Amino acid sequence: MTPLVLATLAIVGFASGFVDAIAGGGGLLTLPALALAGLDPVAAVATNKLASTFGSGSATLSFWRAGKIEAAMAPAALTAASGAALGALALPWAPRAALAEALPVVLIAVAFYFAFAPPLSEARRPARLSLGGFAATLAPAIGFYDGVFGPGAGSFYMVALVVLGGLGLTRAMAGARFANFGSNIGSLAVYAASGHILVPAGLAMGAGAFLGARVGAHAALRAGARLVRPLIVVMSCAMAAKLMSAPGGLMARAWSFSFGG
Repeated sequence: MTPLVLATLAIVGFASGFVDAIAGGGGLLTLPALALAGLDPVAAVATNKLASTFGSGSATLSFWRAGKIEAAMAPAALTAASGAALGALALPWAPRAALAEALPVVLIAVAFYFAFAPPLSEARRPARLSLGGFAATLAPAIGFYDGVFGPGAGSFYMVALVVLGGLGLTRAMAGARFANFGSNIGSLAVYAASGHILVPAGLAMGAGAFLGARVGAHAALRAGARLVRPLIVVMSCAMAAKLMSAPGGLMARAWSFSFGG
């Protein structure tokens, strides 16, 4: 790859790291960029996971230094890593078409929740599920999904920590990044063993993601819900639209039916 291509990937990585640190959905930027750089789909997904690991690790570090990550989240990050590794191993047998059909509905539901829920505060609420229970159940389940498919995993961690874990907005966001870092590590280990990662591209994009995630985490810490809520809504809707308009997606099929394309 030429220096210009690597520099472009680093810039895209910066933008994706910023978005991922707050709301998730950075893959909407990185995967098309890797495809345009000439990577085949498998290599693009594997290389993107390397870059994402840099971004989620950087965001986790920033939130940790700010004192926003619960020590009790460590087991959830570990079980998310285990679940993601199993998901990546199960990838050849996963019903990816069915996931692509169902996921837009889930993402739109996430967008509606953050758009119309009562104002999210930093106050802790009574938990319906302890962090230990989250580590034993939802963390590995979402991690498995992240290893198999991935879009929206960061948002799913956050919704679970807000709605069920009772965490305040910033601590839920920080815990989601920590869990997402775990699931990125778990699936990255499997992809690395497969030999599909294009290391120069992944490192260039990862360097950008590392810096972008630091900026995004600090912006989220300063702005709080004024930044987090609208960005989650926008990114969830964008991911849903992307999945529905992909070849074989709901919008693509409707277009084909309507216009005979």
